[in-house]
Amino acid sequence: MSVTIPLHAIELAPGSQIAIHNLSWQDFERLLEDLGEKRNTRIAYYRGTLEIMSPLALHERPHRIIAYIITTILEEQGRNWEDFGSTTFKRPDIAGVEPDTCFYIQNASQVKGCTQMDLTVYPPCDLAVESDVTSKTTLNAYISLRVPEVWIYSNHQLTVYILQADGYVESLLSPTFPNLPVTELIPRLVQKAIDDGTRQMLRELRALLRD
Repeated sequence: MSVTIPLHAIELAPGSQIAIHNLSWQDFERLLEDLGEKRNTRIAYYRGTLEIMSPLALHERPHRIIAYIITTILEEQGRNWEDFGSTTFKRPDIAGVEPDTCFYIQNASQVKGCTQMDLTVYPPCDLAVESDVTSKTTLNAYISLRVPEVWIYSNHQLTVYILQADGYVESLLSPTFPNLPVTELIPRLVQKAIDDGTRQMLRELRALLRD
């Protein structure tokens, strides 16, 4: 005997996640509609496996701070960007993922006027940022979507993943910010924002970039 429980009736404790296997793309699309936009969970779908994650507040703050850091650096460098937050990116029948936050930088001009993401029309984001441990399902989804750069912040460390022909490889340098030691800089700035306040951290970052 099987029991069907509506997904919206399942409550996830902060910091927990569930995986649902053998889920069709059509079922995934229906679940997205049922879950709606106003929710605190993140989803990742790859070839029949759906993961739903409920982040801790402890893990939510770092990616917002990292977003401030990224936009401050881009502003100081005089570069354009578009922040697409946790937009859902989908490659029908194969993959779907919601980054903690993401940016169009190199392709910023190509998403002007975009209010509904469609990867048959627009390119994938240039940089996705994830806070805490990211699952294999999530990284496989990013590979399928061909996101060129993914940052994962976990345990006070930043790991940069660069997309190659056969998947992601770790890198000490970011192609988006090749002249900055981001794997050292980002964790230090995140901790400074937590200790001293985000505004003070950004003020010191601007001074550093202008030296």
